[in-house]
Amino acid sequence: MNLRRDERGSATAEFAIVVPAALLVVLLAVASLAAAGTQVRLEHAAAQAARLAARGEDAGRAHATVTAAVPGASLSLGDDGDLVCAVVSADHGVPLPLPPLRARACALAGDLT
Repeated sequence: MNLRRDERGSATAEFAIVVPAALLVVLLAVASLAAAGTQVRLEHAAAQAARLAARGEDAGRAHATVTAAVPGASLSLGDDGDLVCAVVSADHGVPLPLPPLRARACALAGDLT
């Protein structure tokens, strides 16, 4: 009596399940690395914008600096006592429902005599 099961096609079925899952993991890893790079650029842009605003430069120059560093990013400038603070935010680009990336930096206002 032959009890051997017919396993033809099982490798194809396993392959059809594993490959899309592996591709999804790789794509999410690449998107996460890109988001991390964007976060670093946001932090640098926020620091630069805060320094420009603290020196009394035109707000348009700070906005241009942020846009050059991270296209599509938004900038908000504000005062916090003797500090000028810049908050920069941008989309993360990861295909998941996550909040936007955000960075905040402050610089001491230049005219403190």
